[in-house]
This record gives sequence, C-alpha cells and structure tokens, in this order.
Amino acid sequence: MIKTIVWHHQLDGDAERARAILDALQRAGIGALPYDAGEIRGAGVVFFERVTDALCAFVRDASRGGAERVLALATGEPASPSAVWRLLRAGVSDVFAPERGRDVARDAAARLERWLEVDHILASSLVQDNLVGESSTWRAVLRQLVEAARFTDAPILLQGETGTGKELAARLVHSLDARPNKASLVVVDCGAIAPELSGSEFFGHERGAFTGAVAARDGAFALANQGTLFLDELGDLPLRLQPELLRAVQERTYKRLGSNMWQTTHFRLVSATHRDLTDGVERGHFRGDLYYRVASITIRLPALRDRPEDVLPLARYFMAQMRRDREPPPVDEIVERYLLERAYPGNVRDLRQLVTRIMHRHVGAGPITAGDIPEDERPESESAVVWLDAPFEGAIRRAVAQGVSLREIGQAATETAIRLAVDIEGNLQNAARRLHVTDRALQMRRAAKRQQSGPGSDGDSVVSRAD
Repeated sequence: MIKTIVWHHQLDGDAERARAILDALQRAGIGALPYDAGEIRGAGVVFFERVTDALCAFVRDASRGGAERVLALATGEPASPSAVWRLLRAGVSDVFAPERGRDVARDAAARLERWLEVDHILASSLVQDNLVGESSTWRAVLRQLVEAARFTDAPILLQGETGTGKELAARLVHSLDARPNKASLVVVDCGAIAPELSGSEFFGHERGAFTGAVAARDGAFALANQGTLFLDELGDLPLRLQPELLRAVQERTYKRLGSNMWQTTHFRLVSATHRDLTDGVERGHFRGDLYYRVASITIRLPALRDRPEDVLPLARYFMAQMRRDREPPPVDEIVERYLLERAYPGNVRDLRQLVTRIMHRHVGAGPITAGDIPEDERPESESAVVWLDAPFEGAIRRAVAQGVSLREIGQAATETAIRLAVDIEGNLQNAARRLHVTDRALQMRRAAKRQQSGPGSDGDSVVSRAD
C-alpha cells in the first residue's frame, strides 16, 4: 500500500464528495497518514473545487517548486483549460477530473506508483553517483530520462551543449533498460567517422571488400544487436551518409560491405547532439525522416548556467572523486562564491577541469582557499552581481506587464528565495544563515504564510501526500 499524508481545508459544502474520493483512494491502495507542512517528501494528491490564488500558493509550497510530484483532483466539475494550465505552472504534475465510467482513484494510484518508482530510481546510487544534482531543473530532466529508459523502448534523442553529460545520460538509459539478457552498449561518434569508412563502421565488411580489408569485421549495428546503440553527435553526420543510416534504423536490416546477404539487428537506439536538429531539418542539413525516427522522445540536458544550485554539489563530488582515500577538504566561503559566480562555457566538463586544477594546487588538511585557484582563473576585478541576469529580468518584466504590484513581486521573490535556500541547505537554520537573517525570522514568515493559506482561507482543497 502507498502511504499518504493528508491535509485538509474546509470544503464549501463539498467536503463529503472529497471524503468519498479519499476513501476510494484508500481502497485503491493509498493509505492515509497525518500531514506535516514542515516535512514534505514524495508524491501527493491535492483535492480542489476551484483554482484560487491560495490553492496555487499551496501547490508551489507543497511541490517545492516542482521538486515533488503533486496530482490535482477536481471534486466537482472539471477545471477549465486555463485553470489546468495555471495549476501546472504552479507546480502540479497532472490534473484529473471525475468522468463517467472512469475509476479516478485507481488511475491516481497507478500514477502515484509510477512517480514513486521513478523517484526511487532517482535516489539510487546508479543515478546519484553518476548524474549529480538536486536542482528542480535537473531532477525534472532525470525524471524524463528514467521514465523513458525504464518504461519505454522508444528511440531517445539527447540534446544539449557540449559538456552537459549526454554520454552519461545514454549510459544510464542502457543501465535502466529492463530487457532481460540485454547485450552491450555500443558507442559511435558520428562526428569522427571518416566518410570513406562509414559503411564499415556502421555495417561491417567482408574480407576483401576493399583494399586493406584482410578479415571480415562486424560494424556497430551488428555489435549492438540485443543491446543499445548510442549515436553520439548525430548532428555532425554528413548529409550523404544519412540515407544509409535511416534504412538501418528504420528497418533494422543491413548488409555488410562486400556482401549480398541482408542481416537483422534489434537494439535500443539513443542519439545525442549539441546541434538543433529541427533547425538543421529546416535548413536542409539534416533529413526530416531521420530526425523523426530518432527523436520519438527528446530530452534536453540543461547547461550548467541553467542549474546553478548544482555547481557546489558537483564541485564537492569531483573533489571526493579525487580524494577517495580520505575526506575531501572543506571549501572557503570566498571560493564557494567564486565557483558560483564563474561562467562555465564548457558546462560540467569545464567545472570538473577547474576543480581538478584547484585540487592539484591544494596542500594540507585545511580548507581550499582563494590561493588554490590558479592565477589564470582568478577574476580580474571584483565579480559583478551575476544573479541579476536576463531570465530574472524577464520574470520581473512579465509581472510588471501583467500589472502585478511591487508588493506581490517582492513577496514572490522572498518566498522563492526561502524555498530554494531550504532546498539547498536541508533545514531552516542553515537556510537562514545563507540568507543572512535569523532562523526565527524565517519561522515567523512561514507561520504567517501558513495562516494566510491555511484552513478556511479559500475553502477549496484537501491534499494527500504519498510517502
């Protein structure tokens, strides 16, 4: 049975219907536990009659900005399309409404079970030891990756800048593939294949097929049979080689060079590129039919600048890798700030190289200090305020354009900062220290917020949290 935590609001005349749904959920295997606003972990269900500001504020808090899964269940009429999109923007993962002939409780239980299984995989060492990061942006990507890998056999296209971890993601897909007795992962770097050798690299050749072919050789399609074929930097494949690849990917048949015999192969296909293949299709540089064949599921790996909360965890992870025999050294606050403010055009790979250089310079058991940063890496002047960037300004611009008051903008910024600080530090006391306020100040602010959106504020919701 899935354990849940239950949170109640007064429901304007519809509490009985919500209770009936909750009872049905319990019969479907979702058992109730008390709800504690300070300990929100795992997927959950929120019941609502109508979409209000208070409901959206609660969802943002309960989902921790999308880090936790929340399923919204309407207790009355289905929500309008605009209300559904509003809930999704607030952090809800999906919205269900009662429908004739539909067992909503059973569907909700199935959805929660899937989410919990995905998050269980996310917490495993297989993921945590290879694809490091706890930001909501990164977790959302990993969830897509895990769900696609474990529960589908569809071709996956990984898109992202150089150094974002595309090969690690492909290896995770192979590891999570549930096929029994699966074979190996075969990696082909499409950007490094010489055109005159492409046929042999992909399809293999018979002895004597060309000058120098002194023995028969299997190509990537044969080697990947019953395993996973990873086509790295697919966007760099010359246009004239793409038709050959399309046939083999589409038909799962190929001929060795120098042979008239068709052979079959069965593999899981994962492709990766740093290029925008849709733009390549529009420009005529990449075949549209090949693109749609390899991109049944497209997952975009974010640049490191889009997940800044992961910079310090990644840095500590790389330090620990280099000091497997003992604890890695602590990091001075000045160095932490430097790591957070530095740009990483090479993304995670760039950060790893920087950490490696710093660790090679560090001596002793004390903390890593500013002097450990190589001279050519040091900022030439005091760092500018880098968090006031274009995305931040864009969010404020949208709020101003929509007529949001200065007070509301300030409250939203403050609440977001508190939530992120708690996520980063793990508890309120350390979050307060990071934000340079007292922990009592944060406690009072959170208590005031709970009173504003607590029982009776809008009379519209019940939430059940899965554990």
